[in-house]
Amino acid sequence: MNRTYWASLAAVVAALVFATVATVASATGGDSEPAAHTPVAASADAGFARDMAVHHQQAVEMSFIVRDRTKDEEVRRLAYDIANTQANQRGMLLGWLDLWGLPKSEPDRLPMAWMGMGSEPGGDGALMPGMATNTELAELGKADGKQAEVLYLRLMTEHHKGGIHMAQGCAQRCTTGVERSLAQGMVDSQQSEIDLMAQMLKART
Repeated sequence: MNRTYWASLAAVVAALVFATVATVASATGGDSEPAAHTPVAASADAGFARDMAVHHQQAVEMSFIVRDRTKDEEVRRLAYDIANTQANQRGMLLGWLDLWGLPKSEPDRLPMAWMGMGSEPGGDGALMPGMATNTELAELGKADGKQAEVLYLRLMTEHHKGGIHMAQGCAQRCTTGVERSLAQGMVDSQQSEIDLMAQMLKART
């Protein structure tokens, strides 16, 4: 692995650590405004935090893969932005679960059950809507240049669509104000990136 990869990874890890620490203050409202309640494991607040953390982790993984498979600066810049943003947000989500004293995973609870969906995960590693399969991740890891760029943009577009659906669910169901705000921010930013990726795909196909 080259220096660029490790420098990028270090930046994302730093953002993740910072977000995890900072989110404790935001979720409790700071020193003067304690949280009104603590979410329970079956709540939308906890379910969204668990599921979106998993969803985000794959986006970070795909973004680092494509950065090593193309020299196109536009795609590499987008991939870094997505990796950095979603690692930061993932740190916040996991930080809230720690703050609430809740587990970061619950194997017996179906993904997205908090949204009233609760369907069994798809095959080949696709745990939630929009997530890439193991086969698709392997294809991305083997692709080069334009082929890798197109595959990444297509996979990430679908990934964002699934993420938006989930974030909209939290914006409607979550009771923690700061988490609802984060979810709505995800909807807005990821829709903007979908629009950008559509333009980038058009230029490459």
